[in-house]
Amino acid sequence: MSDPNPTHRLALFPASFDPITNGHLDLIHRSRAIFDETVLGVARNVSKSAAFSADERLEILEAVTADMSNVSVQVFDGLVVQYAVQIGASAIIRGLRAMSDFEYEFEMALMNKHLAPSVEIVFFMTSQEYLYVSSSRLKELVRFGASIDEFVPPIVADALKRKLG
Repeated sequence: MSDPNPTHRLALFPASFDPITNGHLDLIHRSRAIFDETVLGVARNVSKSAAFSADERLEILEAVTADMSNVSVQVFDGLVVQYAVQIGASAIIRGLRAMSDFEYEFEMALMNKHLAPSVEIVFFMTSQEYLYVSSSRLKELVRFGASIDEFVPPIVADALKRKLG
């Protein structure tokens, strides 16, 4: 997927996307404003128990981002930084919600920079309205019958309700 044009700026936004939230979408839109292309990397082997399979997450992400011309979705295995190098990404996008995110992401960024010095790690601070939104919290809300419509695209709310509700 790497572009032979050296000025083409490709960013990898890796996550479990289980499911994608409006907070993720906010980061995608912000990435699109800076980079020529953003690849959403769906991590196949996540340590958390996923509600959706990698193929289901891929399908949902493709539907949600269908109107975004400079966004593509790919499933990957292995280390994020190795995948970033493989696709020719110049940056890895990460979102930060809280101090606990920062501590984890800072340590991970240093390791990734050691493994691939040419790949920058770009942190986006979460927009205030999404500070407390997480995929795991939303899955819990659905299990207890609460509405999550304000936190996710309609296709995601429907899919989660079918899966967990």
